[in-house]
Amino acid sequence: MAAVLSMTNTADSSRREPVDPTDETDLEEARLRQQAIGVKLRHMFDQVVNEPVPDEFLDILRRADEKAGGKA
Repeated sequence: MAAVLSMTNTADSSRREPVDPTDETDLEEARLRQQAIGVKLRHMFDQVVNEPVPDEFLDILRRADEKAGGKA
């Protein structure tokens, strides 16, 4: 089986140490890290989705709709 790289040292990726993939403690830590990353990403996505649409963008959409309405 191939060795799994430890992500504990993010400052220098060339210094990662191989981890035994059968070690349950390391696997659980990796799962918890991935879960935390997923939670943060979902939170960031929700924040972006809930941001109001800028007025300038709404103006562009209105102008595009007016042009499209005139050609139809």
